[in-house]
Amino acid sequence: MITSLSISDSNLSHAWARAFLATFEKGGDTRHPSVVVINNLDDGNLLENMCIRERLDKELSSHNLSLCKTVSNTIFPSSLWNMNSSTDSIDLFTRYEKAWPGIKKCPANKNGVYFRRLTSYQPKDRTTGPVNQLQSVIDTYQSGNHRKSALQASIFDPTRDHSDQRQRGFPCLQQVSFTPLPNDKLSITGVYATQLQFEKAYGNYLGLYWLGRFMAKHLGLTLTQVICMSSVVQRSHHEKTKAILTPFSEDIFTMLPST
Repeated sequence: MITSLSISDSNLSHAWARAFLATFEKGGDTRHPSVVVINNLDDGNLLENMCIRERLDKELSSHNLSLCKTVSNTIFPSSLWNMNSSTDSIDLFTRYEKAWPGIKKCPANKNGVYFRRLTSYQPKDRTTGPVNQLQSVIDTYQSGNHRKSALQASIFDPTRDHSDQRQRGFPCLQQVSFTPLPNDKLSITGVYATQLQFEKAYGNYLGLYWLGRFMAKHLGLTLTQVICMSSVVQRSHHEKTKAILTPFSEDIFTMLPST
């Protein structure tokens, strides 16, 4: 039986680090299921430990892998969002559409990009045009309909993503849900079929955070929690990573606060 993994922390970097280090423990490098919760984001706590993020980016770069920010941008392109603008959502969606022709040329994006699925979801043979799911959630909530099952957006598209490919990559993120909590707070949950803790997880947490910030603003709430649920989490896609990543893991361990 595969061992489950459950992590809760108020700092994104520490949550990622604890989950990553857990893959070196007796439970093994593959866990099922995995739940990582980042709490109390509205309490003035630091979101990140930049020493951990910078060390991770350095290690990712040494393996020719995407940096945390690059992964995060596939979920939410924070550099295109001016949160202080009165037309921020319109501007963001417009900017992304203008940038999309260039984004999709990247080989890594050949099967799609998460933010594009969220803002332009269009199964094959649909004739009525794409759906901006984020805007639909915002419009539904602002109209006074707070039904929780309406506050979700799909990534996985059976008409495009059911495939017999041995390896596909995108989309590992299947669905995003926005959950209003008491005292005008918001929680965001991303549900993954699989997650690679070394290569992708930090960027995924960060992308969910920024997506949550954006949606919280337009729902009139305050983001307090990010939840990342994975059916399966693996330390890394590559074989023999324990020996390769052990020195890195030792560095990360020294950067965590004592408990």
